[in-house]
Amino acid sequence: MAYPSQLGFQDAASPLMEELLHFHDHALMIIFLISTFVLYIIVAMVTTKLTNSFILDSQEIEIIWTILPAMILILIALPSLRILYLMDEINDPHLTIKAMGHQWYWSYEYTDYEDLGFDSYMVPTQDLAPGQFRLLEADHRMVIPVESPVRVLVSAEDVLHSWAVPSLGVKMDAVPGRLNQVAFVASRPGVFYGQCSEICGANHSFMPIVVEAVPLTHFENWSSLMLEDA
Repeated sequence: MAYPSQLGFQDAASPLMEELLHFHDHALMIIFLISTFVLYIIVAMVTTKLTNSFILDSQEIEIIWTILPAMILILIALPSLRILYLMDEINDPHLTIKAMGHQWYWSYEYTDYEDLGFDSYMVPTQDLAPGQFRLLEADHRMVIPVESPVRVLVSAEDVLHSWAVPSLGVKMDAVPGRLNQVAFVASRPGVFYGQCSEICGANHSFMPIVVEAVPLTHFENWSSLMLEDA
């Protein structure tokens, strides 16, 4: 959950988000080093009155400033490609959920069960209970088991939407007539919030996503109660 004036990312709740945070820190450190070096060169050139004749025409320096950036790009590209392939990896999901975007709410269907599905609307401000978050709380949460691979099939019924939960490191466009998929593993119990991340009309800001990760026994009890109510 983000907090006011937060500068960094939300705390990771999945192994994939942890990898993304590590890559962010890795790339940011390289950017800091490059920026510091460039700033030093600029200050040195502006303040000194001396001229080095070897710098004006030097084959060695041209080789260095050609090879060094290429090596830095490789240091960034290799871990980036690794995470890119990890994000597309889906191995034997324990649970499959279909998330459909509508104007302006989400509907969830647990495809491994015969009749388990519901619509998820934002809770109006006047109906919020103490401790709930304005514009982020939903009347029905998407409940998943902890430490189990979950696959979410994302689509839309009307216009473009985007199913995004920053803590889990997932963001997938919901396109009418197209079925996209994203997979993740919740590494700890908790309630994780997201929002539609594609401008989809007048109430785009009012279709939150709430994912609740619970132990497997609690998930089984919840699914049994939902099936009884259905």
